[in-house]
Amino acid sequence: MKTQRTIVSIAILSMLLLSRLDVSARPAPTTGPARSGEVIPDPADVGGEPQGMVQVGNLIYAGTKTSKCFSDHFLLQAERDTTISTTRHFHPVRLGDEEVFGFPLIIMTGEGEFELTDAERNNLKQYVENGGMVLASASCSSPEWDRSLRAELARVLPAQALSAIPMDHPLFHTVYDIETLNAKHGEPKPLEGISLGGRLVVIYSQEGLNNTANTQGCCCCGGNEITNCEQVNVNILAYALTH
Repeated sequence: MKTQRTIVSIAILSMLLLSRLDVSARPAPTTGPARSGEVIPDPADVGGEPQGMVQVGNLIYAGTKTSKCFSDHFLLQAERDTTISTTRHFHPVRLGDEEVFGFPLIIMTGEGEFELTDAERNNLKQYVENGGMVLASASCSSPEWDRSLRAELARVLPAQALSAIPMDHPLFHTVYDIETLNAKHGEPKPLEGISLGGRLVVIYSQEGLNNTANTQGCCCCGGNEITNCEQVNVNILAYALTH
């Protein structure tokens, strides 16, 4: 069920969001030459839509790790059910580059172990401290990725810790009123988050919000997955733009 109280204002707030991101906090560019065999599209060229639309970044981190199976279909649903105007496709962006500061929401997902570089940790810290939001999701409910993410967040934000987000949190009542999380297998673990100044800046699903039903050649690989993830992801996008 959609709520009506935020839909009218989302378009205006989304246009103002980038002005909230503190561009003065951007570090000097850290872009280096691509590794051998590494092909990474330029973020500015991927979506092909006007720059005035809301753009969501798909993180490239720890070398060449990135999401291959996180569906961007929720961006289309957001356009259908709200006044949010999106590019409809994720834009690849390196966590270690200054371009990351141009996105109000970035997707961080994958499987297996990983370790961030110092430049990536520095950018991640500045990104969330200056208005950005990270949507993190363990592909295939990967326990190795889960451990790595928790370790990296503890290094980047040592004074904060992931904690369960209760279902009465505003996150679950922006565009849709979501009373429960549903999963492919059993009762899912709650979403977890980190807040700064009363605002969620990291939202994490150990089960997975990837929506592999809307990606080609992908599945949850025997792991679990939140099945009402599209509505959850639309709410996360709306929360990122309105809080």
